[in-house]
Amino acid sequence: MEKPKLLIVDDDEAIRLQLKWALAEDFTVFLAGDRPQALEVLKAEQPGVVTLDLGLPPHPQAVEEGFRTLSEILQQVDAARVIIITGRAEKAHALEAIGQGAYDFFYKPIQVDELKVVLRRAFQVYRLEQEYRALQRQSSPVAVEEILGASPKMQQVFATLRKLATTDVPVLIMGESGTGKELVARAIHRQSARKDGPFIVINCSAIPETLLESELFGYEKGAFTGAHIQQKGRLESAQGGTLLLDEIGELSLTLQVKLLRFLQDHQVWRIGGRQPIGVDVRVIAATNVDLKQAGLKGSFREDLYYRLGVVTMALPPLRERDGDILFLAKALLQRYAAEHQKRIVGFTQQALRALEIYRWPGNVRELENKIKRAVIMAEGPRLTPDDLEVAGPSDRYGGLSLRAAREALERELIQRALARHNGNIARAARDLGISRPALYELLEKLGVARA
Repeated sequence: MEKPKLLIVDDDEAIRLQLKWALAEDFTVFLAGDRPQALEVLKAEQPGVVTLDLGLPPHPQAVEEGFRTLSEILQQVDAARVIIITGRAEKAHALEAIGQGAYDFFYKPIQVDELKVVLRRAFQVYRLEQEYRALQRQSSPVAVEEILGASPKMQQVFATLRKLATTDVPVLIMGESGTGKELVARAIHRQSARKDGPFIVINCSAIPETLLESELFGYEKGAFTGAHIQQKGRLESAQGGTLLLDEIGELSLTLQVKLLRFLQDHQVWRIGGRQPIGVDVRVIAATNVDLKQAGLKGSFREDLYYRLGVVTMALPPLRERDGDILFLAKALLQRYAAEHQKRIVGFTQQALRALEIYRWPGNVRELENKIKRAVIMAEGPRLTPDDLEVAGPSDRYGGLSLRAAREALERELIQRALARHNGNIARAARDLGISRPALYELLEKLGVARA
C-alpha cells in the first residue's frame, strides 16, 4: 500500500533529516528548507500533510516568511493539512496560524511518537476530504436536483427517489424538520412524467382548519358567507401535476376522511358543489411526526396512512449523515460567498471541528441559515466558530464526568470509523490507529454495534 506523502518544511537541516529518518517507515517524506523549495515540492508531489516551522529564511528569527508560506500552501492545495511546529513561548503565533487555516500545532522539542499520532489524524482528515471531493465530482451525490449528499444514507435516498420518479404512486416522506422533505418531493416531481405539470404545496399546519377544506377542495359561488366567486382548490390546481401535503399529521380527522375519499376515487367535491370533478394528480405527503403512533392515539386514520404511504421515504437527520456536514458546509459557503460577493476561502480548523460536533437540531435548514449569516457577517477570510454561532467541543460534553466524556467521544469516533468502512473491523481499527483486538474490546466495553 502506498505511503501517504508528508512534506517537512524547516530551515534546520539537522531537524529535517532527523524527522525524515524517524517518519520514513510510515510516510513518504519530502524536505524543504525555505518557501520556494516548499512550493516546488508541493506542486510536484501534492502531499496531503505539511509540517511547517514559522521561522524560515531569509529571516528565521521572525514569523512573517512562515505565515507567507502557510498562505501560499493553502492557496495551492486548499485541502492540505498544515501542522505548525512551534516552541511553547510562541503559542500566540501558532494560534494565529490556526486562525489562518493551519490544521494543528505541535510543541518543540518534538516527541516523535506524539507527532505520529497527530500526523495520522491529519492524514485521516485529508483522506476523508479527498474521498468526498471525488464523490462530489461524480454524478450521484449532486445529480438529484438541488439535493447534496455523499453519505451512504443519502445515496440510498437518491436511489429510492429515482425509482419513485418512474411511478405514479402516492409517497409519504418522513423526517425531522429541516431535512429537505419538500426538496425531495420537488425532485420526484421534476424527474417524473408529470414534470411539465404544476407542483403545488400546501402546509396543513399553517392554515386554520376552518379554511383548509376550502383551500384543498375549493368552493362554489355562494357556498358560504364571503364566497362571492367560484374558487378552485389546490387539488384541482395541481391537475396533471403533483400536490405536496406538508405536515400531513396536522390534518383534522374530518379532512382526513375527505382526503381518503379523494385518494380512492380521484374526484373532488367543492364546498357547495353538486357534482364531483375528476382530478388527475399525484399526492405526496410529508411529516415530521410518527403517523403510526398518531394512529394508535386516534389522531390519524390508519387507512389514510396506508393509502398515503404506498411507498415511504425516511430522510436521515444531518447528524446521522456521516461526512455530509462538512461536505454541505463547504458547498454552501461557496454558494453564499459568490452570492454576496465575499472573499471567504474556507473555515478555520476550530470551525470545522465545531461543525462536526454540533448536533444540528434544525438539520440542513439550520446549517444553511448559519452559513449564510456567517458569510454576511464575517470579517476574516475564514469562518470561525463565533461567525457560525455553533457550540464548541467542550459544550457537547458539558456536565459529564471525565470518564463519561471520554467514553462518549470514543464511542462516536468508533461509530464514524465503522460507518466509513461499512463495518469492516480491520480497516476501522487501522483508521483509528489501534489494533483489531483493541477495537473488539472497545466495541464490547462501549456497547457499540458492528454494523
